[in-house]
Amino acid sequence: MKTSIALFAAALASTASAHTIFQELYVNGVSAGHTTGIRVPTYDGPISDVTSNDIICNGGINPYRTPLPTDIITVPAGATVTTEWHHTLAGADATDSDDPISAGHLGPVMVYLAKVDSALTTTVTGLKWFKIYEDGLDSSGVWAVTRLVNNKGKVNIPIPSCIPSGNYLLRAELIALHGASSYPGAQFYMECAQINVTGGGSASPATVSFPGAYAGSDPGITINIYWPVVTSYTIPGPRPFTC
Repeated sequence: MKTSIALFAAALASTASAHTIFQELYVNGVSAGHTTGIRVPTYDGPISDVTSNDIICNGGINPYRTPLPTDIITVPAGATVTTEWHHTLAGADATDSDDPISAGHLGPVMVYLAKVDSALTTTVTGLKWFKIYEDGLDSSGVWAVTRLVNNKGKVNIPIPSCIPSGNYLLRAELIALHGASSYPGAQFYMECAQINVTGGGSASPATVSFPGAYAGSDPGITINIYWPVVTSYTIPGPRPFTC
């Protein structure tokens, strides 16, 4: 019976199309504005191929809203930024049961930074990324996406105080694992915000590349989260940088 219930839950969840978009950034609790400085797509669908360039900042099969933003959001080093996600670009919708994302799209939330000469660059291939935040499955069995849903789409992220000042792309990512029992099945949602870090330090974090940081065989990417019941989870990619 337990197996049947688990398989039914997996099948039901895998048919859901309640996607999501990172579309607003707050700095120390103050919003930069809806979609301001964020390269949002016109479609809220996922990326499933970890070897595609679309895994960097989205785009491709999810065309960017054009023109690309020209705003660069100022972020003091050591500040707390908040990413806000919603089901569609319309933003928060109390009448939408799948806003900010379907509650069945369980998985981790991560944030990366890449130093760039200009946050307005149109080229995202070849950038070097370091992770500054991750949240997965806690000891009580609650997923990061559940916490995001309960917080109305918001996730708080501390910006390391020691990273160098200058322009960065901030890559916020959510992975939905409801269909991840085989590859490609995990759904990757990510967008990039254009920021300028001020008052920073001289740290030199180790970096990874996208594509390249993830493999389809990673245990945090190909995983059946329904049966047997998952009690631990390995978040993909490197561990977050700390000062």
